[in-house]
Amino acid sequence: MSATAERTHDLLLVEAVNDALHVELERDPSVLVLGEDVGRAGGVFRATAGLLDRFGPDRCIDTPLAEAGILGTAVGLCMTGWRPVCEMQYDAFSYPALDQLITHVGRYRWRTRGTMEFPITIRMPYGGGVRAPELHDDSPETYYVHAPGIKLAVPATPADAKGLLASAIRDPDPVVILEPKLVYRTARGPVPEGDHVVPLGKARTAREGSDVTLVAWGAMVPLCERAADALAGEASVGVLDLRSLKPLDEDALLAAAARTGRIVVVQEAPRTCGFASEVAAVLAERAILDLHGPVLRVTGYDVPYPYWQLEDAYMPSVDRVTDAVHRLLAF
Repeated sequence: MSATAERTHDLLLVEAVNDALHVELERDPSVLVLGEDVGRAGGVFRATAGLLDRFGPDRCIDTPLAEAGILGTAVGLCMTGWRPVCEMQYDAFSYPALDQLITHVGRYRWRTRGTMEFPITIRMPYGGGVRAPELHDDSPETYYVHAPGIKLAVPATPADAKGLLASAIRDPDPVVILEPKLVYRTARGPVPEGDHVVPLGKARTAREGSDVTLVAWGAMVPLCERAADALAGEASVGVLDLRSLKPLDEDALLAAAARTGRIVVVQEAPRTCGFASEVAAVLAERAILDLHGPVLRVTGYDVPYPYWQLEDAYMPSVDRVTDAVHRLLAF
């Protein structure tokens, strides 16, 4: 957080994203926003509302429905000195741009031996729980974390939504920001006015605990906090919000393992090869002597995200998290 940012205002998470964009476009004339419906419509979720009127059509650009074209255009813009912020309208809509991301965006700094920077920020609403149709509910963080040269962050609070986005825009490397739409309009909190930056690679202790630590990111963080409340009479449960998946704050993760000796990782993405597996591997390699039991995972299932009638059965729940905690405490 900027030392000069003392005044705060209460914002929803999506309003904090909008605030960050206004601040960053005002601060740096090389920053621009492009994507489907970001201009006249202000974005599907109104995350880009007001940018077109304030900064004009050269810095808030409505694009065709072509995600690969959006990201390919951003590559060219970087080469001419711009800092583009791309909006992918929904998580699964980004898959046509994966080729650009993996083949070009993540490799160009390496290819040019560090002589060229590629400060592309890719924003996208992600995740389920909002009764959306097919291809609007995925949790694709693993694809992007696995791609070399790409950084990735996921905010869970309005303050972090603003601060992580500002950090991504200012970063010399490409950064993916996944914005959990489940909490777009349910998470409200104080957000510093003006300049506010949350460093990439630093986790946040959302709740202190001494018996078990729940590790999560995005919309799973408030879920874990509700689970901790439900367990209050039985155990002292801490919650670690990773915030940044790459770079990962391994020191915070290891400190949590040393403090409680028991870890449950919660993600809404499918189980196999999810980021929870990476967290478990880090703990197995570096914290094995601190652990009092296995690292447990509460995840989505290895199926396509279901239609809305079944999504409550797919999403991690307070009951599923508390059950994992009970099993771990009884180990």
